[in-house]
Amino acid sequence: MRAIGFSTGAVAFGDFRMALAILKEFSFKCIELSALRVSEVDPLIEALPDLDLTGYSYISFHAPSRFSREEELWLTELLYKKVPPSWPIVLHPDTIHDFGLWQPFARRIAIENMDRRKQCGRSVRELSENLGNLPDAGLCFDIGHSHQFDPSMTEAFETLSTFSSRLVQVHISEVDSESHHEPVSYGTILAFNRVSGMIPETVPIIVESRVPRSQISLEAEVANEALSVRPAVYQ
Repeated sequence: MRAIGFSTGAVAFGDFRMALAILKEFSFKCIELSALRVSEVDPLIEALPDLDLTGYSYISFHAPSRFSREEELWLTELLYKKVPPSWPIVLHPDTIHDFGLWQPFARRIAIENMDRRKQCGRSVRELSENLGNLPDAGLCFDIGHSHQFDPSMTEAFETLSTFSSRLVQVHISEVDSESHHEPVSYGTILAFNRVSGMIPETVPIIVESRVPRSQISLEAEVANEALSVRPAVYQ
């Protein structure tokens, strides 16, 4: 099985302490600490020194999915100082107002490809613009976003081909027509299998499917099946 874990935001919406308590029951090696709203940043940052993260060999931090231009300087200064340098910081490209504020993070940033609601970061062309402004940043490839944007998986194939050297982690879930992160269905497993062979086994996988506690283990198994390493199928 790949190195798989969950986003705290998927396990317990907005409550990282509850999510960590739930996930402690399992033996996942990866975790993403999520602060998707600006109001969640300070409580999570302040709690970091006291969180029990033993057992996790990979930890990432998800920055807010929306913040104002006025909040950006405060946010970049806080994340740069308080998030351990070894933790990738996942950043949505459409949130960025001033790329210059994020350039000092270099490889610490992992730009995430977006779903079809957004106006940037969805395709190779759009990601090239974002990553061109952050030349040292990595890529957090959200396979569910890519599938929703282009169900043929052509864009996923092109994204993984173009940015293979910058791939830091993968988000997996089934993203529905309203951009909700749902459990991965059989049909979506087959779609993801078309490009799964392009994702090295060493790349950490973060599950974003919103599932109850009773289905956490099953969803991790489904994610592993969806990303089983096999030759890429592209036609």
